[in-house]
Amino acid sequence: MQKNITKISDTEQELEIILSSEEFGTEYDQELEEAKRTVQIKGFRKGHVPAGMLKKLVGPAIEASIAEKMASKHFAAITGEENIKPASRASLDHFSFEDGRLKIKLSYEIHPEFELKSFDGYSFTQPRYTITDEDVRREINLILKGHGSLVTVEGAASETDTVIGDVTRLNSDGEAEEGSTMENHHFNLEYLPEDNPFRKALVGKKAGEIAAVATDPKDEETPEQHYRIAISEVKRLELPELTDELVKEITGQRFENAADFTGDVRLQLEQHFTMKSEDELLESISARLIEENPVPAPKAMIASFSNMLVENAKRQMGGNFPKGFDVSQFALAMAPNAEKHARWLLISQKIAETNNLIVTDEDIKAFAEKEADRNPSADREQVLGTYMSTEFRDYITDTILKDKVYDIIKSQVTITEEPTPIPEHKG
Repeated sequence: MQKNITKISDTEQELEIILSSEEFGTEYDQELEEAKRTVQIKGFRKGHVPAGMLKKLVGPAIEASIAEKMASKHFAAITGEENIKPASRASLDHFSFEDGRLKIKLSYEIHPEFELKSFDGYSFTQPRYTITDEDVRREINLILKGHGSLVTVEGAASETDTVIGDVTRLNSDGEAEEGSTMENHHFNLEYLPEDNPFRKALVGKKAGEIAAVATDPKDEETPEQHYRIAISEVKRLELPELTDELVKEITGQRFENAADFTGDVRLQLEQHFTMKSEDELLESISARLIEENPVPAPKAMIASFSNMLVENAKRQMGGNFPKGFDVSQFALAMAPNAEKHARWLLISQKIAETNNLIVTDEDIKAFAEKEADRNPSADREQVLGTYMSTEFRDYITDTILKDKVYDIIKSQVTITEEPTPIPEHKG
């Protein structure tokens, strides 16, 4: 066998394989013999078609089949011998049978060779979120909203109230357009953007008053719209008192009293924002290393991450994109992000390789025990069995290896913690 490897780019190669008849003849004869037994031609008994006629009829198909088999067989062996790391399946571009020899030409993508810049001395700031009593109270109030009741208030509407009124669109003369009135329209001010013209016009208004609204056109071609709102009622959400009985109800008896429930809310906030802090640090680290190491990423790897991002977006939309959604344009928009994912994979693999990082059964066991500790109701042996199974082992191994890579990086860089208040959300 002869082999010729040609470099096309940092991520692309071509491989020519030349085989003698002795190296592919056995497989060829086997397929020809199989064709001889199965091919039937009018005027000949099955199994008695002349060899010359048989080769003329099925020879091209046999040659294509042999070329595919030889390409698959020898490509795997050659990449192992030459320490080539394919990033895609090899494509059979051309083959020919000439003078008793089989020539095969393959093209494929590879993981690029590169030197990783030292990250020793890099500095990062990690947010350290602080949970205050007010944060806990706000979180509990969000939970209590589902058990609150709307009550009518006589005073002016606040930014969290619901305003009810008849909305009428006005023409350019300031008069009501016929048939344009929407009666008893509800404006939940809390969920309108701060710059929304309806919110700005309604905050501070009372029942019985009139609010004038003028929209802010997004462009010169869109005309300004004017509305008149006759306010009939202002409602405010009244939260129930956090009693032991209510705690039992909303937690399904998981907690017996308000104090324990409050403590759990704080714990959940602390755990969530500890993870958020770590995620933000790791994102900063990966972004810095990607910037410092402009590694070319194979197209197949980028395409794989692009597909993953598209599928993730689809799942977030309930499993299907809305009607008319342009998936191809969305995938195109995701391409830069997909390329970053691919480049980070190459960089993290390089760090793992340089530091001889591996994942052992003991690592998986320790990981399973840690996960079981987070969920006391979980069966430790069952968790371990799941993680060691064929279905999940690769995923868990990859997760543990990523943690080891980050541990290596964090041991060589400077990390400064910065006390940070948690962001407020409205639920």
